[in-house]
Amino acid sequence: MKDSGVDGRIIELFRSGDGVVSGAALSRLLGVSRTAVWKHVKGLRASGYLIEAVPSKGYRLVSSPKVLTQLDLSAGLETKRVGSNIICLKETESTNKVAFTLAEEGAAEGTVVIADAQSAGKGRLGRIWLSPPGVNLYCSVVLRPAIAPMAACQLTFLSVVAVARAIESCTTLKPQIKWPNDILINGKKVAGLLNEMNAETEKVNFVVLGIGVNLNLDMASISESLLRHPATSLLQEGGVEVDRLAFTRALLLELDRLYDVFLAEGEAPVRAEWLERSAIKGRKVKVSQGEREFTGMVQGVDSFGALLVQLSDGKVETVLSGDVALV
Repeated sequence: MKDSGVDGRIIELFRSGDGVVSGAALSRLLGVSRTAVWKHVKGLRASGYLIEAVPSKGYRLVSSPKVLTQLDLSAGLETKRVGSNIICLKETESTNKVAFTLAEEGAAEGTVVIADAQSAGKGRLGRIWLSPPGVNLYCSVVLRPAIAPMAACQLTFLSVVAVARAIESCTTLKPQIKWPNDILINGKKVAGLLNEMNAETEKVNFVVLGIGVNLNLDMASISESLLRHPATSLLQEGGVEVDRLAFTRALLLELDRLYDVFLAEGEAPVRAEWLERSAIKGRKVKVSQGEREFTGMVQGVDSFGALLVQLSDGKVETVLSGDVALV
């Protein structure tokens, strides 16, 4: 069990059971008195959990707080590393900023920081990631892989593929990947990733994987003037509200599985799946790098995540940064 506290174990028992759990069973399984069980149930109710007392049978968890909580996310989460420590905040400037500071202070690998809202969400190239409360997922994960700094960009493959898998597991939608770190639904951006690293000359100290996913955002509430590219949400595209808790748990599980593959086999298997899901492989694109622009056919990505674009003269351009748009 991820959470050693009694509250966390009670939530896990509720979720692993078939509905009602008796007070006697809770007392026995937790090794505490019936009175202690009642006090913990009372405390959970005060925290926003709706727990129903069923006469002569026990307790039943009816609903959880609308905000994501560490107890809900940790309960029964079967991961090796990701989610070893989960921190949930009501609001912060940026989950990446919090996670980076915690990592500098020695936070364990797999530490996850989640906020219900961000006041200064971060996107690529210093851009802002709109982060209203109560509707989306804003999350950052600390990893400490034993790799060279130049290989750290390979971790982008992990977070992007993990988001795509989570979308497929929680909806009927078919996501596609747009280089370098966007997820598209029907050609519109639904998620973005931002990785930040702390490293020395020859080793990575830690990498923070920043993940933002528009789950239940009402796009009509967002001014188009604030968006650089067409954006959407899973609710907008699927017509069904997404369970934020289920989605987040699915994402953490997929990220943990992919990180396990990465550590055991390197980036090749994950990059192969990235390419299968790519929205631009074999397509003609325009690449913008400041004042420089050029067009070409996308051949794929190399082992470090650089985009390979073949120009009209046959030369293959290696694109490390910039904006890419389909022609």
